[in-house]
Amino acid sequence: MAIFILRRVLYMIPTLIVISFLSFVIIQAPPGDFLTSYAAQLRAQGDEVDEARLEALRVRYGLGEPFYKQYWKWISGILLRNDWGQSMEWQKPVKDLIWERLALTAALSLSSLFVSWFIAIPIGVYSATHQYSWLDYLMTFFSFVGLGTPGFLLALIIMYLAQSQLGMNVGGLFSNEYMLAPWSLAKFVDMLKHIWIPMVILAFGSTAGNIRITRANLLDELNKPYVETARAKGLRENRLIWKYPVRVALNPFFSTVGWSLASLISGTTLVALVLSLQTTGPMLLRALTSQDMYLAGSFILLLSTLTVVGTLISDIALAIADPRIRVN
Repeated sequence: MAIFILRRVLYMIPTLIVISFLSFVIIQAPPGDFLTSYAAQLRAQGDEVDEARLEALRVRYGLGEPFYKQYWKWISGILLRNDWGQSMEWQKPVKDLIWERLALTAALSLSSLFVSWFIAIPIGVYSATHQYSWLDYLMTFFSFVGLGTPGFLLALIIMYLAQSQLGMNVGGLFSNEYMLAPWSLAKFVDMLKHIWIPMVILAFGSTAGNIRITRANLLDELNKPYVETARAKGLRENRLIWKYPVRVALNPFFSTVGWSLASLISGTTLVALVLSLQTTGPMLLRALTSQDMYLAGSFILLLSTLTVVGTLISDIALAIADPRIRVN
């Protein structure tokens, strides 16, 4: 196992370098650059464009340099000096912008993930062990509705009902008075009052999918010989179900847990836009549309890194959880 992990870590280094290079190429593929978009926006608003200032900014960010020099300036700053570059649109260091929103995004994504697992696994187990019961049909109907309902549509419906029926404003993660306030116990409590709505919305679709996954996998395991043998030896049914077939049926959860690391950065962008959440998803979308290359490139590099690391974590978790899987 140790050799496997070391080999995978060594493979990760060239993989991430290639990904970062391709990401930088894709970001700069559209015609023009950030300053071109910025000048066009100023002209559309009827403002005067100061060409001298634009030229000074072009020199400052190295936009007039060849592509490979721009890439080397960015990637060498990250690797050698922990300098992720300067955001052109926000006029702030990229790492400050990312870490400002990363904690909120991680809290929301992790809470949604755990809520989804906490609800989906017991329901999926019940549906599989009580196949074709009325509760199984009800949970199946709920699963199909959850899978077929887009998260942003559910967010719009909840926002409308909360505003029209309850007189509540459910947008954002903080009340207006705490939006720009420094962190305190009162601000944390205010966040807890707001975070449950996006948490439920984000968990809704994944819960429905996880119910179907748990039910289908457990049904495949329930009639296998090792289950029949354990039952014939007199093992209590509840202990039998949860100790053996459920453990195997949860393999897809372990194999995909690595993907959730990337969602800590990206979040669910459409839901975040609808609910005006101060997470990283809307900032990533804005950086891509405005061609803010250092900010967008840093986001994509983080997503790639977490995806590669998460895949390694998933492989290790599978080997630990399922004795039949061994990494050689």
